[in-house]
Order: sequence, then C-alpha cells, then structure tokens
Amino acid sequence: MPAGGRYWTVLEEGLGVEPVADRFLRELRFGRDRAESTTKAYAQSISLYLRWCRRTGRDWRTAADDMGLFMTWLKYTPSRGGRVVHGPGAKPVRNERRINGVLVAVRAFLTFAVVNHEASQHVLAQLYEVGDSRDLPREAQSEDGPFFRLRARHHLQEPKSDVDRASDEEIVALFGACLSARDRLIVLLLSRVGLRRSEAAGLRRSDLHLLPDNRSLGCAVEGAHLHVIRRDNVNGAWAKSRYSRSVPVDFLVVRAIDQYVLERQGLAEAAVCDFLLVNLFRQPLGHPVQPDAINELFEALCARAGIDRSISPHMCRHAFASNLADSGALLDEIQRLMGHASPSSAQPYFHPSASRLRAAVDRVPSPRELNSVTPG
Repeated sequence: MPAGGRYWTVLEEGLGVEPVADRFLRELRFGRDRAESTTKAYAQSISLYLRWCRRTGRDWRTAADDMGLFMTWLKYTPSRGGRVVHGPGAKPVRNERRINGVLVAVRAFLTFAVVNHEASQHVLAQLYEVGDSRDLPREAQSEDGPFFRLRARHHLQEPKSDVDRASDEEIVALFGACLSARDRLIVLLLSRVGLRRSEAAGLRRSDLHLLPDNRSLGCAVEGAHLHVIRRDNVNGAWAKSRYSRSVPVDFLVVRAIDQYVLERQGLAEAAVCDFLLVNLFRQPLGHPVQPDAINELFEALCARAGIDRSISPHMCRHAFASNLADSGALLDEIQRLMGHASPSSAQPYFHPSASRLRAAVDRVPSPRELNSVTPG
C-alpha cells in the first residue's frame, strides 16, 4: 500500500486479483488490524477453496452446500497440483488442525461476501447452525442461564496431544551450536524470554530497558526488561497482540545482549539501524533480520548440533511456557509473559510430566497404621 502497509491477496488463474477475496483480505489487514501473517494464512486457505471450486466446476458463492466434500478434498489432495490420494489406508496430506484452520478462513470469507451482497444469505445457513451455550466452557456460560449462538456446522475433532516443545537438552545443544553472539541472543530471546520469532525480529534497541531503575528512560517498570510493541516494520516482523507488554529478562539474557552489542559495534553498517537484530554476515549488511531468517538459523543449528528432529523457533517459546508452568507459575502470570489474549491459551502448558505425577503421589503421607505394618 502507498503508506507502506502490506497484505496478502489471492490471484485468479489469469493472474488477476480475485476482487471479493482481495477486498476481504484488505479489510482484514487494515480494517480489523490483523497481522500481515494472518492475511497470508487466510489467503492460502481461500485460494484452496477457490481452487477446489474451479476444479470441480462449482460456483464459490454457492459451493458451501458441499462443504463436506471440500473437507474430503482438503484431506487427500496435495497442495502443489498432485493427484488426489485415495484408496483404503491412504495417508491424509493435511491433518485435522490444518483443515479446521482452512475452514475458519473460508467461513470468514463467505460471511464477508454475504454481508457485502456478493453471495446469498442462505450461505450462512450452510455454514452455521443455532446452538446454545451449554457446550461452552463453564467460564463462558452466563449466570442467567443458556443463551443461543451461531455454531460452525463443519469441524473435525482434533486429537489431543501434548505441546510440542524443545527439551532443555535440545536448547542447550542449539545454544552451543551458535557461531555468533547474535545467534546465541536469538536462541535466548525465544527460550528464556518466550518471544515469538516476529516479536524478536521486530525489537528495537530502544525497547531494551536494562537498568535497575528505568525512570531515567521514562519507564516505570523496575529491573531489566524489554518491551514488545506492535509496529509496521520494514522487515515484515509483526507482534501478534495489539497490546504492548513488558517482559523481564534475567542475567543470562542481559549478558548475551552485552556480548552481541560488542559484536555489532564491529559492523559500521549497523550503526544507523535502530533494530536490535541485524544482518551481520549476509547482505544487506546492517539491515534488520527478517523473521524467515530465524527459521533458517534454526534449521542450520539443528544440523550443526546433530539434533535428529526439526526444532522450530516456536518450540523454544513453548519450552519457556512449559518451564514456567513446571516451576509453579500461575495461569495469569504465564498469560501475561507470553502475550496471550486469553488465560485459556496458557492452559495446554499445565500438562504435568510423568516425573511430576510421581512426585505428587510421593508427597501424599501414608497413614501411620500402614507405616507400622511389615510383611510377614
């Protein structure tokens, strides 16, 4: 856009912009203040829906009647133009979570089309059904009794699984495989501060407040910390939450920052850049690190450390939250540190390990009578 903001859109077969999808994605980005990455995920999902309609001869405005068939197509059709995988025992190409994510975007797109008179109102009846609040969590239920709401008709049951986190041993291995102070700082920002990759890439030097008393910097927060602030950044980094937050940092992170600052001072091109993380070894030198470059870094670190599985940046963030839960942090504390909008987002981190369950059993005192009984 002329002001510098960016969003993703969908192209037709002739490489022209699909007008309704483009209007929806533009409104999502600038009218609803959603992240650029959100428009990318929604654009990918909408493009799958439009591709299915085109290949099966359906009009996208009325194809919601056959949403179940679309879900089957998603489950067994590769993204890059391959043939449908079918037959007994065929392995799905998309899991339940991914399909549900596509359906969320498609429902939002079709609802937008109905509101803007691009599709018939009966489409909403194909997407939603009337339900009541009794199937909602207790926290979301009203004290005045059940209330009616629209409930999505199409949804796959997702298997429950533990949070996929990097283990402490894997984080130590990643840290040891780093070849620069900057890379070590990136690993710590994700694993000991809990930042998302885009939040780390979007940090400015002015976001670091590392004094015991930061009032001289105009900040009332005590102790070393950093601020996560949503901005339109030239490197495409974007804080997910629209609300700024401050996150405490420990001595390991402060020391890593000091070492990185010394390393960065050796690069003249970095002097004028206010971004914390800059390119030190690749062109353009001194420019801010892009979020995708952090993914590339972790791929290289996994190979260099000899880790036999892929560790993503987000798995280090999960490790931070899981370690918070294991150390006794409360739900609201994890929510605030992680930048979650809802306390329920932190709930998955409270799945205890087998060792914690064993320790809980061992803490239960035995009755005195049982202690005095010995086997005959």
